[in-house]
Amino acid sequence: MRFSSKIDTLFLDPHSEYSAVDNKVNIILSPSLYWVKKQALPLKYVRDVKKLLPSIFEDTLPEGNYSYSAYKVEDEFYLFAYEDKLIIETLAQKGIPMSNVANVYFAQSELQNISGAVKINETQSIYVKDEMVVLVPCCWIEESGDLDLSAIKLSSHKISLAQFSHIVDNKSLYKIGAVLVALILLVATEFFITRQKVQYISELKDEVFVKNNLQSTMFQNKSMLKKYKNIHTKQTKLREYSSYILALRLKENEKMTQLSFKNKTLIAIFSGVKENNSSHIISSLKSKGVKFKTSFKDDILEVEMVL
Repeated sequence: MRFSSKIDTLFLDPHSEYSAVDNKVNIILSPSLYWVKKQALPLKYVRDVKKLLPSIFEDTLPEGNYSYSAYKVEDEFYLFAYEDKLIIETLAQKGIPMSNVANVYFAQSELQNISGAVKINETQSIYVKDEMVVLVPCCWIEESGDLDLSAIKLSSHKISLAQFSHIVDNKSLYKIGAVLVALILLVATEFFITRQKVQYISELKDEVFVKNNLQSTMFQNKSMLKKYKNIHTKQTKLREYSSYILALRLKENEKMTQLSFKNKTLIAIFSGVKENNSSHIISSLKSKGVKFKTSFKDDILEVEMVL
């Protein structure tokens, strides 16, 4: 079952025993590790057939996570289904590290030309029937000897094992894919809606700018806004301070003769106010929290409030 070469070849079967494998080996899979069909199909190329393999094996395979392969001989196709997980677990059980596996082949493609039945272990034999390599109990058929791989020339029909395919099965992948597609559609829709809103706001902004004769840039408009805010603040204070002056309760013979605004200062002039009798005006303004200064000249009181 093994021959000495640059790369040894092993026939892998769950019921066979092997010595330690420390070097690179080629693996020929026992028919017990894959499913095979031979069919004539109305297709020309293997790549087109591979797309149909899941549906071709749909009613044949038990529940599992399968990979598929195919090759063509004359007008017929040999179709294969196999579980990567099962093959990898079998290799591990037999002490064959995946790192030491060079290539993997099917017994169907490599042993189709054997003569008679050959024994692969104490209980099983393989032989070719109707161009199909089959596995049978030893007691069913008379063997011509043990399997000798020394004369086998390996074909180009090798396969690659997906070492992590068993972690997430196809159904889960489809579900994850569906969720990702839904998220992509959701994000794309949200992006489109946001883009439309941004465009609408931009158009609305331009309309407001034109309608209100605003400047062309936000920097200019912010500068203008700051200017008008300062004007508004001053005008508000001017109205507020003017209301304080106008609300003063003057005594008999006292009157306000002038109220003016100059150089950011509100000036109020009162006549008939004695310097020693002006506390009612001063205390009233102080109660409003207003900063002001006063001056007297010939019974005339001048109050200045800086805005």
